[in-house]
Amino acid sequence: MRQIVLDTETTGLSAETGDRIIEIGCVELVGRKLTGNNRHWYLNPERESHEDALKVHGITSEFLRDKPKFAAVADELLEYVGGAEIIIHNAAFDVGFLNKELELLGKPGFRNFVDNVIDTFAMAKEMYPGKRNSLDALCDRLGVDNSGRTLHGALLDAELLADVYINLTRGQEALLMDVSPQDAVAGIQTRVDLRQFTLPVLLASEQEAAAHEEMLAQLDKASGGKTLWRIQTRESGSAPVA
Repeated sequence: MRQIVLDTETTGLSAETGDRIIEIGCVELVGRKLTGNNRHWYLNPERESHEDALKVHGITSEFLRDKPKFAAVADELLEYVGGAEIIIHNAAFDVGFLNKELELLGKPGFRNFVDNVIDTFAMAKEMYPGKRNSLDALCDRLGVDNSGRTLHGALLDAELLADVYINLTRGQEALLMDVSPQDAVAGIQTRVDLRQFTLPVLLASEQEAAAHEEMLAQLDKASGGKTLWRIQTRESGSAPVA
């Protein structure tokens, strides 16, 4: 599967009131591996950044004055992301800005060009309810080095988010295994369907079953008889599975 981790920087918080995109960073993953086939654009928004936004990204109007406008890179961007699964942190924000830029060019919305959009902020909120789930917080929690992130930057943030996403979804790969990493990087996905194999069932030994029963007894005692495993076993009328 081809995935693109995408991030933008903008002049402010509201595309509907005229704020524009000033930077786009894209990082490509194929088979959950970085390919190095990335894209990065600075854009002239034809307006000033709000003071608060400037404090976040530090990209001045003077720096952007000679950069291309979104219209000049739109086709290249859409060709690059075409058909891919897009990974964005707080996707509603970035997709909203991309939709507005495309609308100004008379083009359909961003989701019409891609396979799917994954919001890592929504994923993190579900996995870590009640905790801070900003990109920096997730980097700290998942051991991703973000020491070079003094200001927000679209390409740097996309690179960090790629690492965060891989850590968030570690262990969730489907029962399809890539045979050749080289083929995966080249975009050739040769796969073996593991469902065609009959996997052996390894039963617990008497010693392992006894240790399991002892652990359940300790949990049952500590919880005052409220061990979920025991309750479900009683309700189903079946014996515990060791």
